Amino acid sequence: MKDKFNQTRKFFKFSGVDKAKTFSTIKQEYKDYDKSLLENFRLIVRDTEKGIWGPADLDTCFKFFKKIKLQNFKNFLDLGSGDGRIVLLASLFTNATGIEFDSDLHDIGIKINQKLHLNANLIKGDFLKHNLSNYDIIFINPDNGFHKGLEDKLIKEMNKKTHLYIYNNIFLPRFLEKGKTYHTGSAPIIVYRNSKEH
Repeated sequence: MKDKFNQTRKFFKFSGVDKAKTFSTIKQEYKDYDKSLLENFRLIVRDTEKGIWGPADLDTCFKFFKKIKLQNFKNFLDLGSGDGRIVLLASLFTNATGIEFDSDLHDIGIKINQKLHLNANLIKGDFLKHNLSNYDIIFINPDNGFHKGLEDKLIKEMNKKTHLYIYNNIFLPRFLEKGKTYHTGSAPIIVYRNSKEH
């Protein structure tokens, strides 16, 4: 299984045409899913047990991942990965994991991941209970303030070399060190680092 993953990773890493083609396929799958949400609920957002889910824009994130050279990172983590779209996208570049508490959203990601034969790792669970120390890049599209336990966890578990990328600027950390803001589409993406000693 590990060898298969490594071959897949190299294939996508060195073939821009195939990466773009697979991205188009991912985008179409989620376009169809979003259309069904609009037909049934009139919105592409909804309440979950943990908060409000709304997806990050795939085009914005694809451009962003190319800009930061995501393939140079080893382990990507999406906190509150929803329907898995950003994790599936990140899996075209590197080893990608997402954690989502909501069963329905998690199941959508699993279904599309399997259908497209991608290697994203989608976990059903609470990211506040997941060890963050093994990841060198963490992504979040937050729906809550960081003061509700997440920032303390990030300070405790994020390594100094880890990049935290926050999609949108509605909820931001208070104590992590702010870095560059990227503008690659519909929302800013801001990098934060942990300068605290563990």
